[in-house]
Amino acid sequence: MELLRRQRLKIGNWILAGKIGGKQRKPFYAGINGIRNIGIVWDASNTGDFPALSRFHLQMQERKINVKILGYYPEPELPDQYTAIRYLSCIRRKELNYFYIPGSTETDVFINTKFDVLIDINFNKVFPLIYITSLSKSLFRVGLFTTEQESAPYDLMMEMKMPVSIDNYLEQIIRYLEMIKPDSPDNIVNQ
Repeated sequence: MELLRRQRLKIGNWILAGKIGGKQRKPFYAGINGIRNIGIVWDASNTGDFPALSRFHLQMQERKINVKILGYYPEPELPDQYTAIRYLSCIRRKELNYFYIPGSTETDVFINTKFDVLIDINFNKVFPLIYITSLSKSLFRVGLFTTEQESAPYDLMMEMKMPVSIDNYLEQIIRYLEMIKPDSPDNIVNQ
């Protein structure tokens, strides 16, 4: 069974590589004061992480920044705390195709939204979230450092000691985003 799962993931990765293909993507960062919306992809399997995301959402609201979170939850039913929250959507295993590729309308909308910043909280490298992050039309992508840098879909990688605290991770991301000099508006490329 594990062999079949690995083969399906391998084909899923091959499909993803084909979609990324020769597409050139030029990141654009407007500076911390230019951020109006943040997208977050999140491995929602650990429900204990949700309070940190709620706090982050409130902090960003205070800065007049909209946050949209797309989580992946592997179980058939969502926990009660994930339901009826405007800024959170979750995809489940039943919304994946045979090769673990997400195919919901919510996923397509999220991928095609040009977030000013996309934050990847996928510390366990769950493939459906890698797929979403890799194809995202976000202008600037942030994720955890990986040794596979050439295939990493990030414009900024954060190196942190494991296990990673989501509170600390998000705090460090904002800290670094505040330090980065913004790009000139002339540098933006229509994607």
